[in-house]
Amino acid sequence: MTTPLTSSRRIPADLPTRIQHYIGGRFVDSVDGDTFDVLDPVTNETYVAAAAGKKADIDLAVAAARTAFTEGPWPRMLPRERSRVLHRIADLVESRDERLAELESFDSGLPITQALGQARRAAENFRFFADLIVAQTDDAFKVPGRQLNYVNRKPIGVAGLITPWNTPFMLESWKLGPALATGNTVVLKPAEFTPLSASLWAGIFEEAGLPEGVFNLVNGLGEDAGDALVKHPDVPLISFTGESSTGSLIFANAAPFLKGLSMELGGKSPAIVFADADLDAAIDATIFGVFSLNGERCTAGSRILVERSVYDDFVARYAAQADRVKVGFPDDPATEVGALVHPEHYAKVMSYVELGKTEGRLVAGGGRPEEFPEGNFVQPTVFADVAPDARIFQEEIFGPVVAITPFDTDEEALALANNTKYGLAAYVWTNDLKRAHLFAQNVEAGMVWLNSNNVRDLRTPFGGVKASGLGHEGGYRSIDFYTDQQAVHITLGPAHNPTFGKASAH
Repeated sequence: MTTPLTSSRRIPADLPTRIQHYIGGRFVDSVDGDTFDVLDPVTNETYVAAAAGKKADIDLAVAAARTAFTEGPWPRMLPRERSRVLHRIADLVESRDERLAELESFDSGLPITQALGQARRAAENFRFFADLIVAQTDDAFKVPGRQLNYVNRKPIGVAGLITPWNTPFMLESWKLGPALATGNTVVLKPAEFTPLSASLWAGIFEEAGLPEGVFNLVNGLGEDAGDALVKHPDVPLISFTGESSTGSLIFANAAPFLKGLSMELGGKSPAIVFADADLDAAIDATIFGVFSLNGERCTAGSRILVERSVYDDFVARYAAQADRVKVGFPDDPATEVGALVHPEHYAKVMSYVELGKTEGRLVAGGGRPEEFPEGNFVQPTVFADVAPDARIFQEEIFGPVVAITPFDTDEEALALANNTKYGLAAYVWTNDLKRAHLFAQNVEAGMVWLNSNNVRDLRTPFGGVKASGLGHEGGYRSIDFYTDQQAVHITLGPAHNPTFGKASAH
């Protein structure tokens, strides 16, 4: 449906007419021929059908990946040889960043400028792990003159990668980079809401020279394709990013196989603003932290805790700035908040907006922008005076909605910050160095940013505590996850064995 409003919107040229799986170096339909509809977030109309993978398709993809692992060259290549392929992948992603961003923005509803940044980060993920495996050293332990012990790292096998629909291409690269760098083969199951950009990996990998069967892609629903991948006996590793309830299910389904699991799950991250903070910087950062990526980000600072002496001033300035955040079509470079990914998710977020009107004081937003009568558009929405037991304080909304709550003391701020089941990220704003470090060390979060928004260093561990995850990736933690560490022990002197069975015979 085209209206006068949407007629000004630019649709990407050459959209595919169908999306297939990629198994063993070939694009294929599902074994049973089944498909599912993929919706345009601006109109909620179907724009393409994607192959709907089931157990039979996962079986084929795992078999192709297993053959490439046991018989192909990839796991046996020198780190430098694999590194060259990964650098070529990064070059290709960089050279196609505008096309990638255009498709990602169209498919997910992300603003085009933010989608472009994610495409560039995807290239950097490959470049980082290409460098890391060449520079990597492994431990050696010596007992002089007696024993030498060293660690031999080996790729594990077929890695199952299950990725979410927010910033899909970048988050796929975050898993593909280290999994491939370490010599594993992979089966990727992208989110069903956003399969478009994932379909580009096959061409990029082929052009870069990745051997056939090393990368496989199966589209489909989580309960079908994702479930079959988690339960497949020939997939020893599962890396999953998504919501905590799905993570619990994957944990249970992987348990009988004792699989390696890395799970980055949900968040309800606090941003704590003390009275001595640079309020201008804190407001800019906390606005960006919850409204960028349409609020659909696991590390969003969606609970803002503000010291009471500056609370009223902060809330007034924050609400005024939130009202100025530009909601628009995803393809418009001026847009700061685009369309939410899918009508199901839009309905969920709007239900929290309505709930928030009973749980807090609405100071900005609170509905659909008047100029967007259709599609999944939500005004940046701010609730103040939110009680700590309110659902909008406790539950992950995953949209452009924020709760602001006052505190009086450092101890109260810490108690409020830790008062959820989640523990992914935290943001602390203060000019008191001692307070900053003490607070950071006591807050229950896998990652803390002091006087900063979410600026990532790829060498550092990424992950959460409590319901926000299991394990960490990033830097050497990713290398650890995707490899087995085998200890090899060599005796250098005489064998120092206890002697059994040499008692004199009677």
